[in-house]
Amino acid sequence: MGAAQWSTAFGAAGLVLLAVTTSAGTPAAAQNRAPHLRQAGHVVLTGADDGRTVPASSGGDVEIRLTHSRERGFTYAWTAPESGDSAVLAHAADATYPSGDATAVFHAVSRGVATVSAQRRCVPDPGSLCPLLVETWKVTIEVK
Repeated sequence: MGAAQWSTAFGAAGLVLLAVTTSAGTPAAAQNRAPHLRQAGHVVLTGADDGRTVPASSGGDVEIRLTHSRERGFTYAWTAPESGDSAVLAHAADATYPSGDATAVFHAVSRGVATVSAQRRCVPDPGSLCPLLVETWKVTIEVK
């Protein structure tokens, strides 16, 4: 077997080993986890949950974690998430960061449905102009 054939054979074997190691190292629970994370009375939502309807337990908390993005010289930053119905989902805390990330925690006060939303806007680098676009992130929380 020539040097090129050995290199190809070892490369292919390495990829197979990497694939087996990666899938074997991931617990089944993590592979089957819903897009939102749930821990006894605590729901964590991210940008990937946009447009979803998510259940929450009365008395529990809903945490939102939105991460900025950067493309073509622009940073897309989030506003602090807001509850559309504070009688159902009361604001507990929020923060926005210089990076463009935003977080918030809401307390599920009573049964009902509340919408949580945030806006993503462009922040240009010096000397650049942003497109005039605002994106809305929204989830519906059903408190039971």
